[in-house]
Amino acid sequence: VGAMARLKEQGKIRALGLCEVNPTTLRKAYAVCPIDAVQSEYSILYREQAEEVLKTMRELTVSFVPYAPLGRGLLTGAVPTELSKDDERARHPRFFAENLAKNLELLGHLEVIAGRHGCTKGQVALAWLLAQGDDIIPIPGTKTMSRMIENTNAAFVDLTAEDVAYLSAAFPPGVAAGF
Repeated sequence: VGAMARLKEQGKIRALGLCEVNPTTLRKAYAVCPIDAVQSEYSILYREQAEEVLKTMRELTVSFVPYAPLGRGLLTGAVPTELSKDDERARHPRFFAENLAKNLELLGHLEVIAGRHGCTKGQVALAWLLAQGDDIIPIPGTKTMSRMIENTNAAFVDLTAEDVAYLSAAFPPGVAAGF
């Protein structure tokens, strides 16, 4: 962080971000140089680790950049029940058969809200994440223009406070299998 701070002082970088830090590490780094953003996995399904550091980030006014906000495609409902050996997700425990079956059962909650708003499950998952605060800037990965447009349109899904509360209760921290 000290070396990066010098680069920032020299005008060679504009912002300083860290990936996968805990609150203690974030505080130590911030004491050396203000941190602008933290990147970590965060979604409605996988949020325990992110929520641990989110309180510290907000105290220090650090932005949060969640990666895999769609749970590596899981929250879209478009994941096959059996992944090919070439699919890197097959190495993640959340996609092991017994865990995947449990995780896919949870998608009905997204479907309820998606039906109410005329959107996709993925858009609901992203809208829930956006509803967690203006300091959250998710970066969903995609391979197609149609999915990029779908993901972008999640910003226009106007979840009610009741929707957010329902989803938060339906997906409590720790509910996901295989994290």
